[in-house]
Amino acid sequence: MALSRWTVILFAALVLYAGSGLAQQNSGVKRLDYPAAPTSNQVDDYHGTKVADPYRPLEDPDSVETRAWVAAENKLTFAYLEQIPAREKIRARMKELLNYERFSVPEKKGKRYFYSHNSGLQNQSVLYWLPALDAEAKVLLDPNTLSADGTVAVGGMAFSDDGELLAYSLSVSGSDWQEWHVREVATGKDLPDLVKWSKFSGASFSKDGKGFYYSRYDEPKAQSMLRDTNYYQKLYYHKLGAPQSEDELIYKRDDQKEWSFGGSVTDDGRYLIIHVGEGTDPRNRVYYKDLTKAGSAVVALLDEKDAVYHFIDNDGPVFWFVTDLEAPLSRAIAIDTRNPGRTHWKTIIPESKETLLSVAMLDNKFVAAYLKDAHSEVRIFDADGKYLRTVETPGLGSVGGFDGKRTDKETFYSYTSFSTPATIYRYELASGKSTIFRKPEVKFNSDDYETKQIFYTSKDGTRVPMFLTARKGVKLDGNNPTMLYGYGGFDISLTPSFSVGNLVWMEMGGIYAQANLRGGGEYGEAWHLAGTKLRKQNVFDDFIAAAEWLIANRYTKPGKLAIRGGSNGGLLVGACLAQRPELFGAALPAVGVMDMLRFHKFTIGWAWVSDYGSSDNAEEFQALYKYSPLQNLKPGTKYPPTLIVTADHDDRVVPAHSFKFAATLQAAQAGDAPVLIRIETKAGHGAGKPISKAIEETTDEWSFLVKNLGMNEDPWAK
Repeated sequence: MALSRWTVILFAALVLYAGSGLAQQNSGVKRLDYPAAPTSNQVDDYHGTKVADPYRPLEDPDSVETRAWVAAENKLTFAYLEQIPAREKIRARMKELLNYERFSVPEKKGKRYFYSHNSGLQNQSVLYWLPALDAEAKVLLDPNTLSADGTVAVGGMAFSDDGELLAYSLSVSGSDWQEWHVREVATGKDLPDLVKWSKFSGASFSKDGKGFYYSRYDEPKAQSMLRDTNYYQKLYYHKLGAPQSEDELIYKRDDQKEWSFGGSVTDDGRYLIIHVGEGTDPRNRVYYKDLTKAGSAVVALLDEKDAVYHFIDNDGPVFWFVTDLEAPLSRAIAIDTRNPGRTHWKTIIPESKETLLSVAMLDNKFVAAYLKDAHSEVRIFDADGKYLRTVETPGLGSVGGFDGKRTDKETFYSYTSFSTPATIYRYELASGKSTIFRKPEVKFNSDDYETKQIFYTSKDGTRVPMFLTARKGVKLDGNNPTMLYGYGGFDISLTPSFSVGNLVWMEMGGIYAQANLRGGGEYGEAWHLAGTKLRKQNVFDDFIAAAEWLIANRYTKPGKLAIRGGSNGGLLVGACLAQRPELFGAALPAVGVMDMLRFHKFTIGWAWVSDYGSSDNAEEFQALYKYSPLQNLKPGTKYPPTLIVTADHDDRVVPAHSFKFAATLQAAQAGDAPVLIRIETKAGHGAGKPISKAIEETTDEWSFLVKNLGMNEDPWAK
């Protein structure tokens, strides 16, 4: 950018910021004087309903006016946060607790084991490989060397079948756009291959290791690549050593702009399985291509989009899937591609009372992962589907891993809970024995904390689970600072997980509550659908009912209750803030979808229509308009203290959502409570965020709560 334009932007920022800060009002109470946001007279007509959108100019993140407003808002926000005495203590404790070794679940390819490791405060984890489990680890890829501030992150990774090659994608400043590179494991050197304009894609090597399959979009316009819509994804094969321009187009659909394609090669190398998605609808199609026959056509095996189908593995032409067809909590089935009619399908693992999430085939056994009231349970079955055993885990937590090949005799998994950092176990399939492979050491005593699960009743009588974690012996006197967290969408389940940020919160005297709202996948597709489209209000009702339960049972009171959520969870917080402002003591919406009338007009937003519906539909518009956070803020209302968090490089939920919501909430606020927006630079939706930025963001959120919930400024004082 030319120096002259920077001068204009800086000047505009100074003009907009003039008078910002703590301004004395006539009432005698100090209130924040917010920067003036750029406005227009924009009014849209939705099926005869006129809707004003005065802050439409903020949708252009690169305009002089928007940049000036961002600069002024950040200056106001950080001036406010810097005055909070607890901020430095929180930051120091965050760094102290985060400075512990973290490991990923190892993956075996060929004769090598691969895993990532973070020594503690490294911005990005480092990828290592081992020739044997007791050998010295060797560095394969250190993303921290790719940028000084840790804002270049690894997005995806795929190994060749023999473990000799690594395909990895890089993301800059949190963008969803990825560039694929290929590295030789033995030498640690990159090949000249470069694959660009990939997004929402993994990679899968062909059996011979001579190339890999990936998905991409057409090259976007440089000036608007972070906000333009993404349509017409295509599936390609990249041959190593050849330029991307020569990549082989495997599959595309010019008649289906919203379809996405994910290609994966079966372990025997015989088939390319093509997962065909449509937006974020969990229902999908499955196609395949016979790689043993040159020029073979793509076969549409499952083309009805009537259920979820997750490929497990294959026994020659017999394919195994997890599906919720005729089984709301899912089952495992076998389809013989030589005779694929539905009357010939066989059930291998029947539906149970728990939600079946995934199945892997290891040592000729099925390893099935379940959710039982939102926590993990893993069961082992033989090749015929006969139950063998349940994997013993330490308690109420989440399990991940159990990856590998059908011939593998060992595998690895992780176990974590709200007070237990992820511990890595090695599991022997024959004996069922688990042994610790890597166990992190964090400078706190997990025995001081306890988690319990309660069930409460939502507005319509639905029974909803919620996890509560806090120090043992917490007094139920209604005065505990409490953070209520939720998501409630896109078939995503919230299970127990360890967070240093949440641990610091609990050390500060807080209670952490995590509600498993409808819209998620905790109880199968019916639970998910109950929180979508015209039924989306159920999600907000569930969250509000959780807050009311916490207050009624004297865990907290409105003035001590904070609500927090990100992305779809940011929408959750925004909607509940608008509907019940008196119920909460503070709100922390992050990278939220706040304008439900225009979300589908940016980047990948159109893909969320399967969950939200669209304002283009008259009936769905009415539902969206009724709860959309942006359009339901009412001038003259006393809203609770609110700290909005977003990032200038978020190309998933574009920052315009948070920008317009912040400007509207600031203008509507009738009370003295602060409404601030924290706009991170060189960051995106959250994936790959450097540790340093994560520490600063959480520090600022907790500092904001300390001040606005009336918490102890120094809970660590002796």
